[in-house]
Amino acid sequence: MAAGYLEILRARHATRLLAGTLVGRLPNAAGAIAIVLFVRAEGGTYSLAGALAAVYGVSNAVGQPLLGRLVDLHGQPRVQLPAAVLSALAMAVFAFVGVGSLPLAYAAVAAAGLFTPPLEGGLRALWPSVLRREDQVHTAYAMDAVAQEVMFTVGPLLVTLCTALWSAQAALLVLNVIGVLGALSVVLSPPSRAWRSAPREAHWLGALRSRGLLALLGAFLFVGIALGSITVASVSYADDHGGDAVYGWLMAGLGLGALVGGLVYGARQWAGEPARRLTVLVALLAVCYLPLMLMPGTVSMVLLSVLSGVFLAPVIAVAFVLVDRHAPRGTVTEAFSWLVTTFTVGASVGTGLTGPVVETGGTLWGFAVPGVAGGVSLLVLLATGRVLAASAGGAVVAASSENDPNRAVEPRFSAGDRA
Repeated sequence: MAAGYLEILRARHATRLLAGTLVGRLPNAAGAIAIVLFVRAEGGTYSLAGALAAVYGVSNAVGQPLLGRLVDLHGQPRVQLPAAVLSALAMAVFAFVGVGSLPLAYAAVAAAGLFTPPLEGGLRALWPSVLRREDQVHTAYAMDAVAQEVMFTVGPLLVTLCTALWSAQAALLVLNVIGVLGALSVVLSPPSRAWRSAPREAHWLGALRSRGLLALLGAFLFVGIALGSITVASVSYADDHGGDAVYGWLMAGLGLGALVGGLVYGARQWAGEPARRLTVLVALLAVCYLPLMLMPGTVSMVLLSVLSGVFLAPVIAVAFVLVDRHAPRGTVTEAFSWLVTTFTVGASVGTGLTGPVVETGGTLWGFAVPGVAGGVSLLVLLATGRVLAASAGGAVVAASSENDPNRAVEPRFSAGDRA
């Protein structure tokens, strides 16, 4: 299993790009938690803390595809680093002003979220230029998905550690300084400086004009809803079975399952069409959500949470492959950013939806939501299977001196009419 990943990490610049991207995305992984802890330390209410964290999340979801389009148009260094600095400065304003001026606090966290650099989409655009073989790129996508699980575990731990050792204000500042350093490491690397998107078609919809990408985003919206709903239902379960410690174990189990599943999936090459493979994996993901409704004792429930996460990272890894195939020329960073945004919005919808479900019907119905959402995601993939498979099969490989990470002409658009 380790051989495939070591081959990727030994490739020139690969380790630097992966590590820099993960470090640069720490503010995104732990920003909401840092905001909540800071607002509480300032004497603000839970409602205010939640509202500010929600504003940060929504503005982040809006900013990712917009900045991704700018990266495709102007290159990574000219967009990623200024965005990281602006985001950090906005969060610094929030850290020093606090909640004394609510309009300024809301404006600061909104700006911090809006200017969060699309490092995640940028890394996936870089992999094909760093790794010359397609099978290596697919392995890198799986490793990338696994690394995200590690980041979303380490980020909150770093925030709580900084808060305990210094203060919640220091945690906000340190987190964003680290984020700028990570972005700086990425944009100063030769692959990032050399990367150029392929000439793009003139169209205001950008990446969203691809029917295959729209189908994939529709399916992933419900995967995000499933994941967001688990976090809320798990809180309700933990309240009746031991409190915060149990909740922590359930979330850790979910992350561990995704980590193991991603490692196993990326350790070998898989035959067959990625669209069909994604349908199978989403079906398995939905099925593994259903046992959560049994709500057994704590130890068994943690094991079920591990099971529920096993197919998450493989689903994400295959989605990366399909995004790369379906993104129209010159929109690959924007397309990957749309996937991040859709997943984030779905998770937010899932948390918002499951709260009233738990209050009305109890924890059991809360755990029914991820199974239903997973089933709807599967139905979307089944209904759009021909669309998802068509572009990949009909793409025309384009030889180009430009560093085009997609390297394929979207068959529905003329390569002659480029902006």
